[in-house]
Amino acid sequence: MLGSPQVCANLPLELAKTDKTHQWAGRRFSRLRAATFLIAILSPTLAPLSATAVSCAKPESNTATQKRDPTAPQNLGEIFQKGEALLRQGNLNGAEAAFAQVLAADPASAGAYANLGVIAMRRQQWTKALEILTQAEKLAPQVAGIRLNIGLVYYRQDDFQAATAPFESVVRDQPDSAQARYLLGLCYFFTSRDADAVRVLNDLWPQESNDLNYLYVLGNAANKSGHADIEERALGRFVELGANTAEYHLLLGKAALNREEGDKAIAEFQRAAELDPNLPYLHFNLGLAYLARTNFEQARDEFLKDVALEPDVAFNYDRLGVAYSYLQDEAKAEENFDEALRRDSHLASSYFGLARIYQRQQKLEPALAAVKAAGAIDPNNPNFHNLKGQILIRLGHTKEGQEELEAATALLNASRERRQNELLGGDLPQPELSSEPKPQ
Repeated sequence: MLGSPQVCANLPLELAKTDKTHQWAGRRFSRLRAATFLIAILSPTLAPLSATAVSCAKPESNTATQKRDPTAPQNLGEIFQKGEALLRQGNLNGAEAAFAQVLAADPASAGAYANLGVIAMRRQQWTKALEILTQAEKLAPQVAGIRLNIGLVYYRQDDFQAATAPFESVVRDQPDSAQARYLLGLCYFFTSRDADAVRVLNDLWPQESNDLNYLYVLGNAANKSGHADIEERALGRFVELGANTAEYHLLLGKAALNREEGDKAIAEFQRAAELDPNLPYLHFNLGLAYLARTNFEQARDEFLKDVALEPDVAFNYDRLGVAYSYLQDEAKAEENFDEALRRDSHLASSYFGLARIYQRQQKLEPALAAVKAAGAIDPNNPNFHNLKGQILIRLGHTKEGQEELEAATALLNASRERRQNELLGGDLPQPELSSEPKPQ
């Protein structure tokens, strides 16, 4: 009979796809833009911990025997297996009850904590998931699967910096884990550690070189880190595999959109739509292109098409909120910003959208609360400081308001300087001062 279930193997995690894209040419993005702009890379679907992978040798200092209730039922293995089956069926409430029953009898069951963490992740309860998984890690620090899920909690919230260390530890312990290596490579990519991204992702070539998205990211990172041979190989394979596929034109369109080549982007997206009108995130990106051209009606229509195909993507509702705001349909805008935040509470742009709506409606206290929430997520956004300053002044907090407006100006100037450095490779050149004088 299986006694107290303990973790001794990796949590099985299945590969799936999510919307993220980045351009090949090497522009850096904020965390929000990174989360929006890397198409169909990777987002593992969480699976329960197998009951056959538990009940291994416990750590020598395990206190389960000391803490276990002697009156508790002895068939914890069966209860654990029931929770596992319910979790696989998608019955989160039933699975939660089963694993809670295991913990009531054995508070040191790392397996129960691990699966409760998976349940919280599926519910997108990120703070709760992190707390539970951290407890599981304390009980079973040797289990890479728990650390993989901890990394995923951060990754799903676009906190790629925090996700890096857990993924690094998994790759260190399990160097053959393609999934952990891919996720680590993406974290390096999103945090501008391009050389590290190439180092990690290039090892996946045998497994992933038939995947356009992998080739796209590897080539992009190689371009920015000066690995010309790897870039050429990735780009060549990308063109070879992608020619005349909808995914290929979607990626080309996104690269054009990131370069602010709106007409070319729309042409590529329309070509992709001819090949596959139901391609996930195609209409989302086409909506972005129309939004950039201030064609708000068409942008709205494209986002609605993508909602029909991908109803769980928070960014669709966020951008719908923007489109409805410009169309002066504030009720629809507020509804969509709220829906975006219900699905992803870390969307600063949705808080900002709500703050602007509340400000126009003279609801200054809710507006202030919303813009503060946006600023807590993205403290270096000058627009957030500017709106916060305006609201504070309207509320009579003149000194604080002026400080926010000054902070907005400073951040805006700094962003302009960063943009100049990106485009020109450093300080503005002054050839009229540095050129050699002409002979008289």
